[in-house]
Order: sequence, then structure tokens, then C-alpha cells
Amino acid sequence: MAVPGHDARDYEFAVRFNLHIKQVVAAAETPSSASADASSTGSSESGSSESSSSNQALPYCEPGVAVASSSSSSGLDINGLPTAEAKNKVIAWLEQQGIGKRQVNYKLRDWLFARQRYWGEPFPLVYPEGGDGTAVAIPEDQLPLMLPDTDQFKPSGTPESPLAAIDSWVNTTDPATGAHARRETSTMPQWAGSCWYYLRFIDPSNPTALVDKKLENYWMPVDLYVGGAEHAVLHLLYARFWHKVLYDLGVVSSKEPFARLVSQGMILGEVEYCYTVGPDGKPCSEDQEDAVTIKVSELDVDKKGDAYVLKSDPSIRATARAHKMSKSRGNVVNPDDVVEECGGDSLRLYEMFMGPLRDTKVWSTRGVEGVHRFLARVYRAFEAGVSDEPATKDQLRLLHATIKKVTVETEELRFNTAIAAMMEFVNGVFKWSNRPREALEPFVLLLSPYAPHLAEELWSQLGHTESLAYADWPQWQEELLMMDTIKLPVQVGLVLLTVCL
Repeated sequence: MAVPGHDARDYEFAVRFNLHIKQVVAAAETPSSASADASSTGSSESGSSESSSSNQALPYCEPGVAVASSSSSSGLDINGLPTAEAKNKVIAWLEQQGIGKRQVNYKLRDWLFARQRYWGEPFPLVYPEGGDGTAVAIPEDQLPLMLPDTDQFKPSGTPESPLAAIDSWVNTTDPATGAHARRETSTMPQWAGSCWYYLRFIDPSNPTALVDKKLENYWMPVDLYVGGAEHAVLHLLYARFWHKVLYDLGVVSSKEPFARLVSQGMILGEVEYCYTVGPDGKPCSEDQEDAVTIKVSELDVDKKGDAYVLKSDPSIRATARAHKMSKSRGNVVNPDDVVEECGGDSLRLYEMFMGPLRDTKVWSTRGVEGVHRFLARVYRAFEAGVSDEPATKDQLRLLHATIKKVTVETEELRFNTAIAAMMEFVNGVFKWSNRPREALEPFVLLLSPYAPHLAEELWSQLGHTESLAYADWPQWQEELLMMDTIKLPVQVGLVLLTVCL
């Protein structure tokens, strides 16, 4: 089927090969449009074909009203109907004639659920010998079906999984008749467990049910689901399918498993600096078909305005781009190397400090080093110990402003601004002449979700024997945020004065 009057690609094809173009949908403001035929000749070749009656440019690809859409032989007439009504009338006519029916189709990414490998959950199905090939489910009292203990993980030599070569496991009996049967040898992927693991976490030791109804009703739905774009069409989608089936079966009480979704942005590799040359070795446009890309170090380029140029030849412009991490590009950052060099807290803190959680961000090893220096500064702030003397109003004001900022920003998943507030606090601490426990101890609790290892170390140094994980989160007091005096610059004529209020 082709509709050149209402599809851009079909229209281009019709113009290219001088085919007849017929308009059957007009804009809503011209409901009285009559049949509008246009032959793609003359100016049509330039893409300016128009309807002869409505003077409407084609292709027209928006909803409108039907024109030239009646048939005396079939009795179907949808002329003048809006697009939605026209569709419904056509569907109703097809059903009346017995030649079609209304159906909703969903386009989904294929879910390849069966795997031909040993690892995975075995399907609890058997195929009776001599049957018609229909699978039979084993009874519930035989569940869970466990994988056999074996060291035979090599391919079976057939398209089947290695399980097909383990006769003692494959050969079984039909639970209904007792006749010989063979087990299904494909295994499920990890989806079979990860699609509902959040439910089992609620009640992991229940031997009689997937989850206790009272516990499920108390804990579900999950408050927050954090996942990248790939989760939207994979785990998130399938977990929702799984959950809705369990809801229909009465196993769970909520229709949706997750109350809130946040999709974090991707972290790209470090910025790459490149320029291109042609076969003659001279710089050329990167769009040139035979251009060769040459990568250079950041040390080999200078920034000139909004562009980069080579230091060795400023006439050659270089591009600066960050790409998705991949082995083929060689720009993968191994987190183990970062942990080895700067520690786990530095890696964790940097990833949250890079920018808003939902944004795509560019990795920078120098950025990790900067965060590492901040954590070292935090440690030095406690290195000389703390005193039990009361904190001053200014010290408490800075502390409680930090508590409020970190608490609010953390709850809203704005981790980078929460970390910035903690950096401001540490800058203030180094201006103090003393280190009151009252002002410093709550800061360790604020730091703990972001740098848990360092926070635990500082908590221990403060004399606590139990993990800070059991301590209450600090609460701010609004009255301590008030300032007794503020300084305002006031200019009178040419004289600048400072007024304290």
C-alpha cells in the first residue's frame, strides 16, 4: 500500500517516478473539500505538488477530514469525517462485512527468554514420550526444580544446552501418567529471578509462599527505581509485566511495582582531541570520504575562542568530543584502577559530584583527583581532634545551614549540590580557631552516604564503638539559621558605606 498524498517517503517516490498522487485527507478547516487529484508533473518534481481543489501542499501528514473517500459499490462513505471517526467507521464496516476485526497491536522488543546453557533457572516442563510435543508442567510439590550437580558445562554438540547430555537429569516421567518423558533442556535467563527479586527480599525465608501478604502489603510498592535508558525497554518493562501477572493471580496488592522512576544519565569517556588529514597528509574536513583521524593528547592542543588548535600548528583545528565508553574505542575507565589509585570513596563521591543525576556527563580523571583532595582535607580537619567546648553561633549557623542543604538536596537526588554544600562547610571549618565536637560530629553523618569508608573512620576517631549506620540523621533548627546582623553596602553619592543591621 502507498499513500503518496499523505506520506513523505511515498510522496518523494511518486514525484521521482511521475506517479499519480491522490489526496484523501484535508486539513480540518476545509471540510468541504471535494476530490483532489494531482498529477505529479511539472512543478511536482520540485516537491511542490498541491491539491487542485484546496490548494493544500502535499504531502499532508496530519489528522484532518476525509475527502474523496466514498465507494458506491461497497456503500462505504467517510467523506467529511474527522480522521479518528473515519477510522472507527471503517473498522465497524469491516466487522459488519465479516472481513476484519478491531485489534490493538503492541510493538515490543523481543524477549529471548530461553537460553541454551547450563547456568540459569530450569524450566519446570517435561515432554511425554509419544505425545504431540506439548509440554506438561510438573506439579508444585516438585518445585523448585534444581539444576544437576555436574562439571559438564561444555556444549552438547547439538543446538540444545549442556543439560541435554546429562541423561540422569533429562530422562524423567510424565507426572500425570508415569510414562517416560524428557525435561526441557533450555534454561531461563537471569530475568526469571531479577523480575521479582524485590518481592523475595521482603520475605526471603518463607518456605510456603513467594511472599507473605501482610509483609508485601506493608513494603510495596518500591519507593524508587533508578535505572538507565536501557532499563526502560528491558528490566523495568519486564518487571512490570511479571508484577502485573502476579497481581492478576492475587499474589501482590499493587498494580505497579515501582512508585517512582529516575533514569540516570550516561557517563561518557574522557574528551578526545582529534584532527583529520587526507591521503596527501594535509589537514582536511572530517566529512571527507578518505579522511584519516589522528588522535592527540590534551597537552598538544590549545583553546582558541570556542575551538581547539594544535600547539605545533595553530592553523590546524582539532575537535574535542566525548564518546560512549567502549572497548573498541579504548576509552573504558576501569573502576578498579580508580579505586586502587584514589580509593572507593573518591570514585563514589566524584560520580555524584559530576553533575545532575539525570544528565549525561563526561569523565575526567583530574576531577577524581580533585575530589580525592577534598576528602583528604576533610580528614585533616579532624586530625588534631575535637574539643567539647560549646560551638559559637556562627559555627552552629554554618552547621545547620549545611544540614538543611544536604538533607533537602539528597532527598531530591541533587547529589552534586549537596556535595558542594559540604565543601563550603569544610572551607568554613578551616577558618575556625577551634574544632567543637558539637559542630563537627553531625557533619560526619552528612558525609556518610557519600564517603562511607572515611565517615566510618572519622566516627570511630570521635570515640564511637558502634557503626554510624545506627545513628540518627541530623536535623536542622530554623532558629539557628537566623543571623543577628547582616552587612549591606550602601552608596551615597560617590561614597560607599557599609551598614550593619
